[in-house]
Amino acid sequence: MSNLPTTLPAWLALLESRHAETVINMGLDRVLAVKERLQLGFSCPVIMVAGTNGKGSTCAMLESVLMRAGYKVGLYIKPHFLDFNERARINGELASDEVLVSAFNAVEAARGATTLTYFEFTTLAIMKLLSAAGMDVVILEVGLGGRLDAVNIVDADVSIVTSVDIDHTDYLGDTREKIGFEKAGIFRAGKTAICSDPVPPQSLIDHAEAIGADLWLMGRDYNYSGDKQQWNYGGRNQRRNSLAYPSLRGANQILNACAVLAALEALKLVLPVGAQEVRTGLVTVELPGRFQVLPGRPTIILDVAHNPHAAAALNQNLGNMGFHRYTYAVFGAMQDKDIDGVIAAMSEHIDHWCLATLPSPRSASASELAAKVPLVQPERDERTIHVFDDPGAAYANAVGRAGEDDRIVVFGSFLTVAGVMAARKSSLH
Repeated sequence: MSNLPTTLPAWLALLESRHAETVINMGLDRVLAVKERLQLGFSCPVIMVAGTNGKGSTCAMLESVLMRAGYKVGLYIKPHFLDFNERARINGELASDEVLVSAFNAVEAARGATTLTYFEFTTLAIMKLLSAAGMDVVILEVGLGGRLDAVNIVDADVSIVTSVDIDHTDYLGDTREKIGFEKAGIFRAGKTAICSDPVPPQSLIDHAEAIGADLWLMGRDYNYSGDKQQWNYGGRNQRRNSLAYPSLRGANQILNACAVLAALEALKLVLPVGAQEVRTGLVTVELPGRFQVLPGRPTIILDVAHNPHAAAALNQNLGNMGFHRYTYAVFGAMQDKDIDGVIAAMSEHIDHWCLATLPSPRSASASELAAKVPLVQPERDERTIHVFDDPGAAYANAVGRAGEDDRIVVFGSFLTVAGVMAARKSSLH
């Protein structure tokens, strides 16, 4: 054990080298065994969030509102854009390298001969550090699916499934019913189970009822009303009026905000939150890469939309923005995504495509993307399509060509947005 890494970058490099294969290892037996040896558990309420889109936004709103109410909040969110530390937040601050290294050492000592994937190992480590940090509440974002995700080794007090749509079909199935069943795997008997998808799959409802979870459905158990200025939440036993819209932009954010308020209603006896804390928390929430509009001109938008459902929401948000002469797209995607569906959803607004190969063995090449655009997007007068070896180069090209009245939308995989964030950061230094 003496030759373990002593720095976070060295630890992450070791974990990546141990599991170089891109196969996702489904099943919870190994993780549960190591959890027992770590004696991992939480002495505070746990809120778990799964879903195809909207997980990160929902987690960020919960964190923001609960912190405004004076609670000590732990958050596990992923993936990260620039630094691994982004995945573990203690009261809004990123966990330090030292704390993470200590947690990695604890997992390594407990795992013995048990093999763990990068995701399983880091999930256990972050749960370990959050459980020891003296939190009042912990928010855990589920990675893939729900039922077999490493996060699901914990029994949550409140579970939220945001949206259910087609993604990760290799692992979760190719219909909303199959995927809904996987997401519903985070529900627990006798505990609050919230679904903010306005059209929940029947499989999710059936599973919740079969295990005896207390299911809250959008439109049945809670709802919202509002006008241009403000909105109101109505739950089973609680109303919240005259709320400001969340600072996270986009029409879908009101559904996520409603699920947040339903979760707070379910926990109101253990974690009471006042009206003003809700208002301020929703207005001040920040989350990088979710319809994030950067200051300055040309307008630059960062969005991790990487499936048709998210791309349709992004397209709608672009349509609500007001006039821009031309729209440049910086786009990169993984091969296993519905790339045609994403391009089709975005084709209404994009004039110039700057396509990037991503730094991952799973990336679709820029030339593969370039071949798809003309097949999917209807012909446009001045459309251009250019290919680049990485997102930074694609972004530099867009910035070099865009005028003050234009906009650049960076979207697709997390790696597309992360690549542009890194390029912007290095150009500032």
